[in-house]
Order: sequence, then structure tokens, then C-alpha cells
Amino acid sequence: MTQDQVSFVRDSTVVVIDDDPSVRKSLANLLSSVGLNSHTFASPHEFLAWSIPDTPICMVLDIRMPGRNGLNFQQQFSRLHAEIPVVIITAHGDIPMTVRAMKAGAIEFLTKPFKDQDLLDAIYAGLEKSQTRRRDMWAIADLHGRYETLSVRERQVMDMVVGGQLSKQIAATLRLSEITVKVCRAQIMRKMQATSLLELGRMFEKLASIGN
Repeated sequence: MTQDQVSFVRDSTVVVIDDDPSVRKSLANLLSSVGLNSHTFASPHEFLAWSIPDTPICMVLDIRMPGRNGLNFQQQFSRLHAEIPVVIITAHGDIPMTVRAMKAGAIEFLTKPFKDQDLLDAIYAGLEKSQTRRRDMWAIADLHGRYETLSVRERQVMDMVVGGQLSKQIAATLRLSEITVKVCRAQIMRKMQATSLLELGRMFEKLASIGN
């Protein structure tokens, strides 16, 4: 394992939610043996009272627990925290249950008893996905922050620029001088930190996908 991988593992968190104390202890010991930080909970309710750390996270979730169905919890939780991958474990799995879990975003469905390495492989994959999703969220937040620095007019011009309109056309539509439009375009490129119109167009598409 490289130094970067060691650092990644050390800075990551694995959440285990299972009502069986022996399973929680066994999984905590397994994760500790490979250098992974873990937090175990007896129920989703207990987990929800916990403050989620700002680290790459993978959740290991048992389906059948008293008081709350694990699949229902997974569906609700994944809508709020799409950046946290979920590995489902159960002693009573079937095909419909597997399909439902995967549709809700589970990255793996393991039936007890499972091999330790199969679980670890799923967790490592989940942590990598978590890290990637977190980076994507940071990038989107940064992009949105840049967009917020644009004036109303600059946003209008940006919309028309990425739509393929020339400065002369934009000037006529907004009743501005062509020079003013060109200055506005330069300001947009600077504020958005775009090096080309193609890159600006990609930024605009990404912003549009999240509703600006």
C-alpha cells in the first residue's frame, strides 16, 4: 500500500449499522485490523443522532432490524446523502430485495455469512466512490460560487454566448454597444475562470443540470 493509500484509509470512516452486537464487534475488529476507522450503531435511529464526519465514508447496513426496515432507511438516507455509498448485508436476502437495494443505490449486496475479503473489497470501492463524489460536490460548489459573482447582465450575456450568439447579435438584443458586450464577455471568462468558450459552455451545462 502506498503512502497516499495509507493516508486515504486512515482518513476514511466506515459506518456499521447492525442490531446484532456480535456482528458489530466482529466487523469493528475486522476493519481495525486493516487500519480502517469504524463507528458501529445498533439501529438507524442511533446512527441519526451521530454527527457525520467530513471524511470519505462507506456505510455497511443490515436490512432486517427491529423497529425499522433497513431498505426503507437506505432509500431515505441515500436521497439526502448520495455521497455516502451503502453496502447491504443480510442473512435473509432474495432477488427482489437485492434489486430494490441496488435501485436505491447500494453498491454491493452480501448475504451472511460472507467472506471478509468480499466485504473489504466492497468497502474500499465504496470509500473510493465517496471520495470521488465529495470531490465532484466541491467542484460544483466552487463553480456555483463563481457563477454567483456574475452580475445580472453578465449572466444574460453568458446565456447568449453559450447559445452561440455573436457579440453583434447580443448587443442588438440587449441594446448595448458591441464594445460593452465584448468587455462583458471578458469579465465573464475571468470570473468563471474559463480558458475557452468550449469550457464556458461545459460550465454552463453543469450549472444548468443543478439548476444554477
